[in-house]
Amino acid sequence: MSTVRTVRLPGLTLAYRESGRPDGPPLVLLHGLGERATGWDTVLPDLAPRHHVYALDLRGHGDSGRTASYGLEVMREDVLAFLDALGLDRVDLVGHSMGGAVAYLLAQAVPERIERLVLEEIPALHPRPSSVPPEGADEPAHFDWAMVRAVKAQLDTPDPAWREGLTRITARTLAVAGGPTSHVPQERIVELARLIPDCRLVTIEAGHLVHNARPAEFIAAVAPFLEA
Repeated sequence: MSTVRTVRLPGLTLAYRESGRPDGPPLVLLHGLGERATGWDTVLPDLAPRHHVYALDLRGHGDSGRTASYGLEVMREDVLAFLDALGLDRVDLVGHSMGGAVAYLLAQAVPERIERLVLEEIPALHPRPSSVPPEGADEPAHFDWAMVRAVKAQLDTPDPAWREGLTRITARTLAVAGGPTSHVPQERIVELARLIPDCRLVTIEAGHLVHNARPAEFIAAVAPFLEA
Protein backbone atom coordinates (compact mmCIF):
# COMPACT_ATOMS: atom_id res chain seq x y z
CA MET A 1 0.00 0.00 0.00
CA SER A 2 1.33 3.44 -0.92
CA THR A 3 1.05 6.65 1.08
CA VAL A 4 0.34 9.91 -0.75
CA ARG A 5 2.67 12.70 0.38
CA THR A 6 3.71 16.14 -0.78
CA VAL A 7 6.95 18.06 -0.54
CA ARG A 8 7.40 21.78 -1.01
CA LEU A 9 10.06 22.58 -3.62
CA PRO A 10 11.09 26.02 -4.89
CA GLY A 11 7.98 27.32 -6.65
CA LEU A 12 6.17 23.97 -6.63
CA THR A 13 4.35 21.51 -4.41
CA LEU A 14 5.24 18.04 -5.66
CA ALA A 15 3.04 15.03 -4.87
CA TYR A 16 4.42 11.52 -4.63
CA ARG A 17 3.45 8.05 -3.49
CA GLU A 18 5.74 6.28 -1.06
CA SER A 19 5.71 2.53 -0.54
CA GLY A 20 7.89 -0.48 0.09
CA ARG A 21 10.58 -1.30 2.61
CA PRO A 22 11.62 1.68 4.75
CA ASP A 23 15.17 0.30 4.82
CA GLY A 24 15.19 -0.77 1.17
CA PRO A 25 17.31 0.85 -1.54
CA PRO A 26 15.58 3.99 -2.83
CA LEU A 27 13.84 3.64 -6.18
CA VAL A 28 12.29 6.64 -7.96
CA LEU A 29 9.63 6.16 -10.67
CA LEU A 30 8.88 8.82 -13.30
CA HIS A 31 5.73 8.50 -15.44
CA GLY A 32 5.11 9.45 -19.06
CA LEU A 33 3.44 12.51 -20.56
CA GLY A 34 -0.15 12.90 -19.37
CA GLU A 35 0.21 10.04 -16.87
CA ARG A 36 0.62 10.10 -13.09
CA ALA A 37 2.18 8.12 -10.25
CA THR A 38 -0.72 5.66 -10.10
CA GLY A 39 0.24 4.44 -13.57
CA TRP A 40 2.92 2.32 -11.89
CA ASP A 41 0.37 0.38 -9.81
CA THR A 42 0.55 -2.63 -12.16
CA VAL A 43 4.19 -3.27 -11.23
CA LEU A 44 4.40 -1.70 -7.77
CA PRO A 45 3.50 -4.91 -5.88
CA ASP A 46 6.59 -6.55 -7.35
CA LEU A 47 8.92 -3.60 -6.75
CA ALA A 48 7.85 -2.43 -3.30
CA PRO A 49 8.85 -5.54 -1.28
CA ARG A 50 12.50 -5.05 -2.28
CA HIS A 51 12.78 -1.26 -2.50
CA HIS A 52 11.77 1.98 -0.84
CA VAL A 53 9.73 3.33 -3.75
CA TYR A 54 8.93 6.95 -4.54
CA ALA A 55 6.51 7.37 -7.48
CA LEU A 56 6.31 11.04 -8.43
CA ASP A 57 3.61 13.16 -10.04
CA LEU A 58 5.79 15.41 -12.19
CA ARG A 59 4.88 19.08 -12.35
CA GLY A 60 1.65 19.71 -14.22
CA HIS A 61 0.47 16.14 -13.60
CA GLY A 62 -1.76 14.42 -11.07
CA ASP A 63 -1.74 16.05 -7.64
CA SER A 64 1.39 18.12 -8.22
CA GLY A 65 1.22 21.85 -8.79
CA ARG A 66 0.42 23.64 -12.03
CA THR A 67 2.95 26.35 -12.83
CA ALA A 68 3.76 29.01 -15.42
CA SER A 69 6.94 27.23 -16.47
CA TYR A 70 7.18 23.76 -18.02
CA GLY A 71 9.84 21.72 -19.77
CA LEU A 72 12.04 18.66 -19.46
CA GLU A 73 14.93 20.54 -17.86
CA VAL A 74 12.56 22.09 -15.30
CA MET A 75 11.23 18.63 -14.45
CA ARG A 76 14.80 17.38 -14.15
CA GLU A 77 15.51 20.12 -11.61
CA ASP A 78 12.31 19.20 -9.75
CA VAL A 79 13.48 15.60 -9.38
CA LEU A 80 16.91 16.73 -8.18
CA ALA A 81 15.28 19.08 -5.67
CA PHE A 82 13.06 16.19 -4.54
CA LEU A 83 16.12 14.00 -3.92
CA ASP A 84 17.76 16.79 -1.94
CA ALA A 85 14.61 17.51 0.09
CA LEU A 86 14.29 13.86 1.14
CA GLY A 87 18.02 13.38 1.68
CA LEU A 88 18.35 10.74 -1.04
CA ASP A 89 22.01 10.83 -2.05
CA ARG A 90 21.99 8.03 -4.61
CA VAL A 91 18.99 6.26 -6.12
CA ASP A 92 17.85 3.81 -8.74
CA LEU A 93 15.73 5.62 -11.32
CA VAL A 94 13.04 4.27 -13.68
CA GLY A 95 11.44 6.50 -16.31
CA HIS A 96 8.78 5.78 -18.91
CA SER A 97 8.60 7.81 -22.14
CA MET A 98 8.74 11.51 -21.13
CA GLY A 99 9.79 10.38 -17.66
CA GLY A 100 12.61 8.48 -19.31
CA ALA A 101 13.83 11.69 -20.93
CA VAL A 102 13.72 13.46 -17.56
CA ALA A 103 15.58 10.50 -16.05
CA TYR A 104 18.38 10.51 -18.58
CA LEU A 105 18.77 14.29 -18.37
CA LEU A 106 19.20 13.87 -14.61
CA ALA A 107 21.68 11.02 -15.08
CA GLN A 108 23.70 13.28 -17.40
CA ALA A 109 23.65 16.26 -15.03
CA VAL A 110 24.43 14.47 -11.75
CA PRO A 111 25.81 11.02 -12.62
CA GLU A 112 26.99 10.53 -9.05
CA ARG A 113 23.36 10.50 -7.83
CA ILE A 114 22.12 7.63 -10.02
CA GLU A 115 23.05 4.01 -9.26
CA ARG A 116 20.96 2.17 -11.86
CA LEU A 117 18.81 3.60 -14.64
CA VAL A 118 15.86 2.00 -16.45
CA LEU A 119 14.62 3.80 -19.58
CA GLU A 120 11.31 2.45 -20.88
CA GLU A 121 10.27 3.39 -24.41
CA ILE A 122 12.31 6.58 -24.73
CA PRO A 123 14.54 7.01 -27.78
CA ALA A 124 17.56 9.12 -28.51
CA LEU A 125 15.70 12.31 -29.42
CA HIS A 126 15.85 13.74 -32.94
CA PRO A 127 13.74 16.47 -34.57
CA ARG A 128 10.34 15.24 -35.74
CA PRO A 129 7.17 16.69 -37.31
CA SER A 130 5.16 18.86 -34.96
CA SER A 131 2.89 17.01 -32.54
CA VAL A 132 1.84 20.02 -30.45
CA PRO A 133 -1.94 19.97 -29.71
CA PRO A 134 -3.97 23.06 -30.59
CA GLU A 135 -4.53 25.80 -28.04
CA GLY A 136 -8.20 24.78 -27.80
CA ALA A 137 -7.30 21.48 -26.15
CA ASP A 138 -8.12 22.46 -22.58
CA GLU A 139 -10.83 20.06 -21.44
CA PRO A 140 -10.61 18.99 -17.79
CA ALA A 141 -7.87 16.44 -17.23
CA HIS A 142 -5.47 15.23 -14.55
CA PHE A 143 -2.73 17.21 -16.26
CA ASP A 144 -2.17 20.76 -17.48
CA TRP A 145 -2.57 21.18 -21.25
CA ALA A 146 -0.05 24.03 -21.16
CA MET A 147 2.48 21.48 -19.90
CA VAL A 148 1.62 19.10 -22.75
CA ARG A 149 2.14 21.81 -25.35
CA ALA A 150 5.46 22.91 -23.84
CA VAL A 151 6.86 19.37 -23.53
CA LYS A 152 5.70 18.25 -26.96
CA ALA A 153 7.35 21.31 -28.51
CA GLN A 154 10.62 20.27 -26.85
CA LEU A 155 10.27 16.65 -27.95
CA ASP A 156 9.63 17.82 -31.52
CA THR A 157 12.72 20.06 -31.57
CA PRO A 158 15.05 18.57 -28.96
CA ASP A 159 18.30 20.17 -27.91
CA PRO A 160 21.10 18.18 -29.64
CA ALA A 161 23.03 18.36 -26.35
CA TRP A 162 20.51 15.93 -24.81
CA ARG A 163 21.48 13.22 -27.28
CA GLU A 164 25.18 14.02 -27.04
CA GLY A 165 24.97 13.88 -23.24
CA LEU A 166 23.93 10.23 -23.29
CA THR A 167 27.64 9.37 -23.55
CA ARG A 168 28.21 10.99 -20.13
CA ILE A 169 25.84 8.68 -18.25
CA THR A 170 27.79 6.48 -15.86
CA ALA A 171 24.88 4.55 -14.31
CA ARG A 172 24.34 0.94 -15.28
CA THR A 173 21.39 1.25 -17.65
CA LEU A 174 18.63 -0.97 -18.99
CA ALA A 175 16.70 0.26 -22.04
CA VAL A 176 13.27 -1.34 -22.48
CA ALA A 177 11.75 -1.22 -25.98
CA GLY A 178 8.14 -2.06 -26.82
CA GLY A 179 8.69 -3.56 -30.26
CA PRO A 180 7.06 -2.89 -33.63
CA THR A 181 3.59 -1.99 -32.34
CA SER A 182 5.00 1.01 -30.45
CA HIS A 183 4.77 4.44 -32.08
CA VAL A 184 8.33 5.14 -30.92
CA PRO A 185 10.95 4.50 -33.63
CA GLN A 186 12.66 1.38 -32.30
CA GLU A 187 15.90 2.17 -34.13
CA ARG A 188 16.19 5.32 -32.00
CA ILE A 189 15.99 3.22 -28.84
CA VAL A 190 18.76 1.05 -30.27
CA GLU A 191 20.74 4.26 -30.82
CA LEU A 192 20.15 5.35 -27.22
CA ALA A 193 21.38 1.98 -25.95
CA ARG A 194 24.49 2.30 -28.13
CA LEU A 195 25.31 5.82 -26.93
CA ILE A 196 25.00 5.13 -23.19
CA PRO A 197 28.32 3.50 -22.19
CA ASP A 198 26.97 0.74 -19.91
CA CYS A 199 23.56 -0.06 -21.35
CA ARG A 200 21.71 -3.26 -22.17
CA LEU A 201 18.64 -3.33 -24.42
CA VAL A 202 15.67 -5.64 -23.98
CA THR A 203 12.59 -5.72 -26.22
CA ILE A 204 9.20 -6.75 -24.84
CA GLU A 205 6.65 -6.74 -27.64
CA ALA A 206 3.93 -4.86 -25.81
CA GLY A 207 3.75 -1.50 -27.57
CA HIS A 208 4.49 1.79 -25.83
CA LEU A 209 2.99 1.03 -22.39
CA VAL A 210 5.20 -1.95 -21.62
CA HIS A 211 4.82 -1.96 -17.83
CA ASN A 212 1.02 -1.77 -18.12
CA ALA A 213 0.50 -4.16 -21.03
CA ARG A 214 3.02 -6.82 -19.96
CA PRO A 215 3.75 -6.22 -16.26
CA ALA A 216 5.07 -9.73 -15.57
CA GLU A 217 7.54 -9.54 -18.45
CA PHE A 218 8.55 -6.02 -17.46
CA ILE A 219 9.28 -7.14 -13.91
CA ALA A 220 11.14 -10.23 -15.18
CA ALA A 221 13.52 -7.91 -17.02
CA VAL A 222 13.74 -5.01 -14.58
CA ALA A 223 13.75 -6.63 -11.12
CA PRO A 224 16.94 -8.71 -11.63
CA PHE A 225 18.65 -5.67 -13.13
CA LEU A 226 17.81 -3.51 -10.11
CA GLU A 227 18.87 -6.22 -7.67
CA ALA A 228 22.16 -7.17 -9.36
